[in-house]
Amino acid sequence: MDADARDILVTVLGSGTCVPSLARSSASLLVRHGEAELVFDMGAGTLRRMLEAGATHHSVTHILFTHQHTDHTGGFPAFLFACAAPTFHIRLKPLHVLAGRGFAEFHARLKDVWGKWMEMDPALFTLTELSTDGPDEAAFPGFRLISMPVAHCPESIAFRVDFDNGKSLVYSGDTDVCDGLVELARGADLFVCESATPDGHKAPAHLTPSLAGEAASRAGVKKLMLTHFYPECEGHDLAGQCRKTWQGPLVLAEDLMEARL
Repeated sequence: MDADARDILVTVLGSGTCVPSLARSSASLLVRHGEAELVFDMGAGTLRRMLEAGATHHSVTHILFTHQHTDHTGGFPAFLFACAAPTFHIRLKPLHVLAGRGFAEFHARLKDVWGKWMEMDPALFTLTELSTDGPDEAAFPGFRLISMPVAHCPESIAFRVDFDNGKSLVYSGDTDVCDGLVELARGADLFVCESATPDGHKAPAHLTPSLAGEAASRAGVKKLMLTHFYPECEGHDLAGQCRKTWQGPLVLAEDLMEARL
């Protein structure tokens, strides 16, 4: 199918967690729209998945981190190191990194460990910290970002992207039941929501399929994608559990799965 230039292409780079898996890399999502390439979270294995999806460390224009846990940031040092490598292929596009409060200190600690290899040309690198006390936003050509604190750890935020073609996407990151997430996801075309463990095996500060479905129903989203599956999810009817609370379009994320808005 030919892609319209205004389409948004969503690719799952990692549908897993911190637990190693041959099938699922740690959390990451790639969203492409026009000249923009947004990566939401960057767990271990993300750079390889980016290549498999047709993106590179030099083509990415925005990285959005929901929080600092290793399964969401473990690929970031490798990304910075790749950008600093002395090759004939150099970054020409500016890179915007957005995250909750405390991420600048996190980046500074990376530089304490690895020095100059964690630095980029200041003319091409912008780090923006977003509020962890309430909603915040940032505007870029072609889209607007809105963030909202969620119930996982102090720096945790979820993201909404409203695109100039009228479509919208919400990425939950890790969270427990949270009214703010429902507010952020209101009416979104695609709601990418964590569902870490099956019903009956809920982990603290995480959701299950039926809880994610409840959030989607309350928000009135148009399509729900469950992701961030721990190995405990294997062998369970996650879709069936989600159907207890959500009757709309549903997909279970797999690495390199694509969706178009």
